Amino acid sequence: MRKTLAAAFILALLGAVYVGRAEPRSAPARLERAIYSPAVEGRLRLTIYLPSGYAAGHARYPVVYFLHGLPASPTSFRGADFLARALEASGRKAIIVAPQGARDNDSDPEYLDWGNGRNWETAITRDIVGYVDSHFRTIQARRGRALVGLSAGGYGAVILALHHLGAFSVIESWSGYFHPTDPAGLHTLDLGSPQANANASAHAFVKTLGRSFARRPTFFAFYVGREDARFRAENVEFDRELDAARVAHVFRVYPGGHEQRVWQSHARAWLAVAVDHLARASR
Repeated sequence: MRKTLAAAFILALLGAVYVGRAEPRSAPARLERAIYSPAVEGRLRLTIYLPSGYAAGHARYPVVYFLHGLPASPTSFRGADFLARALEASGRKAIIVAPQGARDNDSDPEYLDWGNGRNWETAITRDIVGYVDSHFRTIQARRGRALVGLSAGGYGAVILALHHLGAFSVIESWSGYFHPTDPAGLHTLDLGSPQANANASAHAFVKTLGRSFARRPTFFAFYVGREDARFRAENVEFDRELDAARVAHVFRVYPGGHEQRVWQSHARAWLAVAVDHLARASR
């Protein structure tokens, strides 16, 4: 991976770059909304965390869209409170949006478009982003948007951002993978054609990512636990592919497995890096 990206990553972890300090004894505001999504022909819910000081000011903020893991229940989007606390503790200012990514009859859609009434990718990238931009003081451009995800949400964040590089400038995968899998995460899904399978695999984009990132500067990072038996190997493989193609990115392996302890331990640093890159792009 490129030395310049690695150096920037280390500086951010050390706290050398700050977007702004949170006010003392303040906390992010937590809202829950339900919107109608034409893409899934139904209502989707989302949790929105507004940074401390939002209500008292007029500033616009970058947005971190966070995709939860799958398979999941319809209420799994409510499990993102630790992210808001981590971001506030880092001193950075951003809105966090955690959308619903599953329903009772559709617990593992992999954040992809499957057809009428089940187009999750479009729901996230069009319906939810459109709602947030029209109802909150956001930076309404790719320079103000990050797409971050955990486990299957990490896959979703990567593939949706690669499909929509015009909408997102920061991509992070936390213990994710890079091609669609079954609910156990052990077998590749067959989407019905070679073209559909390639479009759903981040590996298929590697050869063109250098040119894509040159046209649209993008911060791309992915992290995984050293003992993550399901997904570490693919993360290492993807890192090697990107290195061979000279695609700028950051990859780190951390102690631990595929577990909440890893994500909670590093959420502050990982979110800080993401928001620092959004702030840099917004200047």
